[in-house]
Amino acid sequence: MAYVPIQLSGHSFDPGSPELPAPLILSRVAQSSFLREPEHPIFYAEALLDQWERLGARVINGSETLAIDSSKARQLSLITSLGLAVPRSRVVHRARDVLAAAEGLSFPVLVKANIGGSGAGIVRFNSMEELRVASLDVRLPVSVDQVLLIQEYVPPRGDSILRLETLGGQFLYAIEVESSGDSFDLCPADACIAQPGRRPIRMAAATPPQQLIEAAERIARAANLDLGGVEVVIDDRDGTPRFYDINAMSNFVADPLTVLGWDPHDRLVDYLENQLGDGKKA
Repeated sequence: MAYVPIQLSGHSFDPGSPELPAPLILSRVAQSSFLREPEHPIFYAEALLDQWERLGARVINGSETLAIDSSKARQLSLITSLGLAVPRSRVVHRARDVLAAAEGLSFPVLVKANIGGSGAGIVRFNSMEELRVASLDVRLPVSVDQVLLIQEYVPPRGDSILRLETLGGQFLYAIEVESSGDSFDLCPADACIAQPGRRPIRMAAATPPQQLIEAAERIARAANLDLGGVEVVIDDRDGTPRFYDINAMSNFVADPLTVLGWDPHDRLVDYLENQLGDGKKA
């Protein structure tokens, strides 16, 4: 399938122009892009994708999806609105408010950057005193949008989390990813695993219960997620599935033929061809 990559570094657009680069556009904007360049394209891409959508392009994981992807706080609100459980959390926009917001939560807690990626911007604190010292020493995470989450740590049953991948609002596959409780870089993709110094993580194909599959599909549809993953942890304390992350990226598992026995990229190409065909008919 022929395609043309669009690099956002150095990119610009004219809001008054009617020109489109293509009738079908696949967004590959990653939240972790701020780790690679301080002048990241996350917020620029929201405006750009909105421009293309208004001109009639079919954008896979468009501007609305990107807005959800770039806010862990909005993700939790969306998941809760569907009647699904999330970790107990508080949201603030000033680091000085973290201590007050943590009152009433059970420790350990995680302080998370609202915009993260590949585990970036997550720090675990085992007591209020640890959190207080970190606040005084300015050792809290920093989010590029200044929003922070304080979230109760959920002990994962079996020391692992589940990532359910969806395509077109339908379940595609699931993997079980090792979660030790002190490392939060659980990205399963080739690009993540290839990073120098990154500790290998255990992952394996999984068959989730139907209720988790249906929940992931509901989340994907509510988020207008054409392509991406939904992460859930089974709370070892009471067995409650707690959904906590929506990833609007086709970060398919590394070495899929070994892990899954098939390549999800084949399904993605079929999906894109179908979307392009629908656009041509319209």
